Amino acid sequence: MPQLFTVITPQEAWLRLEPHLRPIERVEIIATDEALGRVLAEDAIAPSDLPSFPRSVMDGYAVRAEDTYGASESLPAYLKVIGEVTMGKPAEITLSPGEAALIHTGGMLARKANAVVMLENTREVDTSTIEVVRPVAKGENVLQIGEDLAQGKALLPRGSLLRPQDIGGLLALGITKIAVFQRVRVALISTGDELVPPEDEPKPGQIRGINAYTLASLTLRAGGIPIKLGIIPDDYQALKEAAEKAMREADIVVISAGSSVSTRDITAQVINSLGKPGILVHGISLRPGKPTILASVDQKPFFGLPGNPASAMITFDLFVTPSIYKLSGCSQPPKRYLKAKLSRNIPSAPGREDYVPVKIEERNGELWAEPIFGKSNLISTFIKADGIAQVPLDKTGLAAGEIALVRIF
Repeated sequence: MPQLFTVITPQEAWLRLEPHLRPIERVEIIATDEALGRVLAEDAIAPSDLPSFPRSVMDGYAVRAEDTYGASESLPAYLKVIGEVTMGKPAEITLSPGEAALIHTGGMLARKANAVVMLENTREVDTSTIEVVRPVAKGENVLQIGEDLAQGKALLPRGSLLRPQDIGGLLALGITKIAVFQRVRVALISTGDELVPPEDEPKPGQIRGINAYTLASLTLRAGGIPIKLGIIPDDYQALKEAAEKAMREADIVVISAGSSVSTRDITAQVINSLGKPGILVHGISLRPGKPTILASVDQKPFFGLPGNPASAMITFDLFVTPSIYKLSGCSQPPKRYLKAKLSRNIPSAPGREDYVPVKIEERNGELWAEPIFGKSNLISTFIKADGIAQVPLDKTGLAAGEIALVRIF
């Protein structure tokens, strides 16, 4: 009779796995404009000042601030307009006391000017004279040299996950190529005699295997490269050969096993046969996902996930996704949580962390989570959901109106 696994908490499970997760440290140089979602392999240092010249942040008039002191609606300051700063060219205008120059957002400050009066704080008297009805201080509405970023300063540290604004900042400094860590390769193995490829018509007793595809999508979202190794029958030797191939080709190996105890036993036996230390965790106080396996084989993370598609997705997101970020060298993975009020009760049992699909709605400016209940966490409930609400270990459930932590899809 097969031996039943002993469960531990999700946090304990992660703490057992984390020491075995080491960044892969493979580096490549790529074009900055193609680096969205990649992880920096070295600090990004500003090669020059940004901006490289003092420029206006408003449409208005470049002025000497001291010429506007004391100005008001009832007693405006009168300034002579001596020209317009041409966009995209060096400022050729030099101000003398009592003079101003028309300037546009982003324009280079006129020589001897030290502030910009916003257009709405001026009145045109004639073609060459304006009234200033509000004073400005020195430096007001002006971006000084290096104020955005000074030469030699770090724009982004090593380990940064690059976002759209990061790409823009790098390119603004003329950094068109950067060093990033290579993407983490994740091998995906599906097991089960009942599984057929999605393009095949299932016979009675068979189902289409979708886990490789849902987990491949989760891998891509985490910045990894999925390697789908197909469907393997419930056979020890066949699974071992597939796992050995996965070890050669990938940085992380994920086996999506069937639901039977015998199938889980095969997965555990194969993992333990491949190298040390082998299985670190077999059984987590989690629903869905209790039979999850976390392992390390010759410094390579291995995961045995449940065959149920919904369970596989949740356990992948809880354990494999953060492992991908860890191996990729990412210092601050993105947070995909929000808090919302529950519209209905969610029952649970103490000592088990539950995850329930929910639909997020906005009602009178507040976020509400509508639980979507279904048998055995069917994939259809996940299609309707925006995320999963967490019921903590020490709770017997969450009541309607309570705040729940929701992991957003």
